[in-house]
This record gives sequence, structure tokens and C-alpha cells, in this order.
Amino acid sequence: MLHSLRILKLALLAALTALFALPLSAATLKTDVPKSSVSAIFKQFNVPVESKFNKFSAHIDFDSAKLDASKATVEIDIPSFDIGDAEYNSEVQKKEWFNGAQFPKATFVSSKIKAGAAGKLDVIGKLTIKGRSMDISFPMTVKKEGALQIFEGSLPIKRLAFNIGDGEWRDTSLVADDVVIKFRVAASQ
Repeated sequence: MLHSLRILKLALLAALTALFALPLSAATLKTDVPKSSVSAIFKQFNVPVESKFNKFSAHIDFDSAKLDASKATVEIDIPSFDIGDAEYNSEVQKKEWFNGAQFPKATFVSSKIKAGAAGKLDVIGKLTIKGRSMDISFPMTVKKEGALQIFEGSLPIKRLAFNIGDGEWRDTSLVADDVVIKFRVAASQ
């Protein structure tokens, strides 16, 4: 009996040791979609335009004390892109632009989040739009607003690198090649 208790204690001690030896993961956050936004800023005929994506999801595992365990995945619904006019919204879904029927989602998956300059974080990962994937990095801020954590940033891209705007629309005097994707994701535990 005494021998059995000793074995049980050793097994319990081994289990507890293994549990505490596991790496701690970052906290999974729930996105507050109504308080979040994703938009694209570009120039058309040299006039600045900002248009929203009305549907997206963000899965964020974040702990400021464990940045190496933090990660994010964002999925943007391409057909939800809203320029503010039904005819233009239909136009940008065509094959020459986003080709929303064949490529209905754009995604970003982080591979690393690390401390950056001026209190910002550097986010590194893969952006996929219209079937093309590229490694990108951008600065991001994180701040508290009540119970929410607010993740904000912007990442510059070249639309032609993702094959957005074929034919006559490759002319950057009509629509600039430079596009900034701006985001604000509000999330809580």
C-alpha cells in the first residue's frame, strides 16, 4: 500500500512538472467587429480615395509579455469592398481588378511579432491577394481602451505586384500603384 502511494505521488509530481514545462501561449482574443475596420487608401486620377472592406475576421493570440508566442490571422472578404457606388463596387470585382469570384478572400498570416521602434511592434508575415503571396512587414501599435485592446497600423503595398488592375488599369496615372491598407482591430478576452 505504501509503495502504491509513493508511485502515485511520483506520477502526480511528474505530471505537474510536465504541465509547468509546457510553453505558455498567448491569450486568444475575440474581435469586436463593429469597433474594428479595414480600408484601402489609394489615388484615382490623383485624388485620394479611402474605401472600406465591410466584412473581415481577425484571429489574434496576443500577450505583450510573450511576443514570441503572439500571432494573428486576418481574412478579408473581397466582395465586401465598398467604394461608395454600386457600379464601381461591381467593377472592382471583375477579373481585371480583384477577381472576387475566383479569389473571394485576401489573407494575412503573421510569422513573427516583435518589439519595434518608438513603442510600436513589428509584424512580419505573408499577405495573399488575388492568389499571389508576398512576405511583408509593418509597424503596429497596441493600446488599451477600457476592456478592449486596439491594434492599429497601416501597410503599404503595390497593387500591380498583386496583379490588381489589368489592361488599361495598369496605367498608374489612372490609379496609383501605391495602396495603403489601414486597419483598426478592437479585441478583448
